[in-house]
Amino acid sequence: MSKTKVLIAGAGPTGLTLALWLTKLGVPVRIFDKAAGPGETSRALAVQARTLEFHRQIGIVEDVLAEGVRLERLTVHTPAGVAARLPLSDFGRGISPYSFAFALPQDVHERVLITHLERAGVEVERNTELVAFEDEGDAVVATLSHEGRTETVSAAYLAGCDGARSTVRHGLNIGFPGGTYEQAFYVADVRGRGEITRNGMDTTISTYGFAIVMPVRQSGSVRLIGIVPKAHEADETISFEAIRADVERETGVTVDEINWFSTYRVHHRVAERFRVGRVFLVGDAGHIHSPAGGQGMNTGMGDAVNLAWKLAAVVQGRADPRLLDSYEPERIAFAKKLIESTDTAFRFITSRSRLIGLLRRYLIPKILNMLLHTSFGSRFFFGVISQAAIQYRAGPISSGTAGKVSGGDRLPYVAGANGDNFEPLRSLDWQIHVYGEVNADFRSMLAPTGIAVHAFAWSDTAEKAGLQHDAAYLVRPDGHVALASPVQEAASFQRYLAGLAIRPRTAERAPYRVLGTMHSLA
Repeated sequence: MSKTKVLIAGAGPTGLTLALWLTKLGVPVRIFDKAAGPGETSRALAVQARTLEFHRQIGIVEDVLAEGVRLERLTVHTPAGVAARLPLSDFGRGISPYSFAFALPQDVHERVLITHLERAGVEVERNTELVAFEDEGDAVVATLSHEGRTETVSAAYLAGCDGARSTVRHGLNIGFPGGTYEQAFYVADVRGRGEITRNGMDTTISTYGFAIVMPVRQSGSVRLIGIVPKAHEADETISFEAIRADVERETGVTVDEINWFSTYRVHHRVAERFRVGRVFLVGDAGHIHSPAGGQGMNTGMGDAVNLAWKLAAVVQGRADPRLLDSYEPERIAFAKKLIESTDTAFRFITSRSRLIGLLRRYLIPKILNMLLHTSFGSRFFFGVISQAAIQYRAGPISSGTAGKVSGGDRLPYVAGANGDNFEPLRSLDWQIHVYGEVNADFRSMLAPTGIAVHAFAWSDTAEKAGLQHDAAYLVRPDGHVALASPVQEAASFQRYLAGLAIRPRTAERAPYRVLGTMHSLA
């Protein structure tokens, strides 16, 4: 029987992210997939700012950005012509270092992740399936099948990142309630001609439907997404030629070459549990929802990051196993909230009701214009779409409030002339942030914990971000605030750390560091 610390079923973006984070954190993993190779179609396209922030933490963001397209503008078309041109190149300014919309095909994204995983010495085991598994209390024993041969593996934990038809979820007998939307969708990657916004996204809104055109690759092909015409919904197989006229009319694109075409129906489901004992569900294995807002892949990768640092801490004896109890409530709450919001948006966008269609055609452009041409509206829209607004305030390991920031919130982004407050997050470790002066007693009393204290000069930018002058924030390895304290009281931080038996990754480190003076954003 072979052994590993974490066995990962599924090598899509979610499984690869989990494997890469765990590997960076020094945890031995094995990752396998029943497919012979990585995906070759672009499928998920939007990469949200929060995902890019996670990529920065593990040092791969520049490689990801180099492969994709920054979207500069959203152009809204109606049958009457262009209804709105909306800026996307910097609509999250001051919220994230990645304040733009970004498109990268899933297959290219996966290849970047695989490359970095291989550089770290981990190969994806292909043509390998999970046959059975059993949680024996102190380990999970799994049976894998590879080209007719079986192998027994003992792992401390098993992560099911194996998609909507998850073998792991079925093996746990966890319910997957939800349903399927009635409309069928088409998706195509093509080369074509038309009034396509360069480095932008075009959407056409009509009384009876909608269509989206996005750049897919730097080479110039575009993604077309829309609703299959009602006349063809019931067809046993739907070819592109059967709906070409409708697609070209709705998108405004004359198609010269088809690289990939598919039709599908959209499901919306959330598993009843995300964890049973030593087994976890991650990504599509635990939740699937409409493609509205480009949230699916990013949510799965967010699950992976949330689980990775917790597993690493427990496996390496740097935290009490109770830390793992926080994974399900934090991520299942967000999955359910996402289902509700994308479901409402999706039903409105896809409804064939004439009344709703007219509202969609005439109201949406006006609402988007109002949102993205005001500072408040732009920031709100970016926060929701980018996943920068995700918070775990109701979670079991979130505590306190200082200024407008509470335990569970993503650490607000503060940039200045000499860097930003996200740079220390590359350590993938617990840390304390103070925006102002660090009290000498606070510093010395926390020194034995080994937790790094990062001091940032107080600035207008920090105040606008909602932080409090001289307050102290305990930040988790994933960049979320664990404990927010309006005063620098060492005892409250010591209690928090002791409660979960938290120790930093590096025991010997300078306990106090002053980063460069921060300045207001222009």
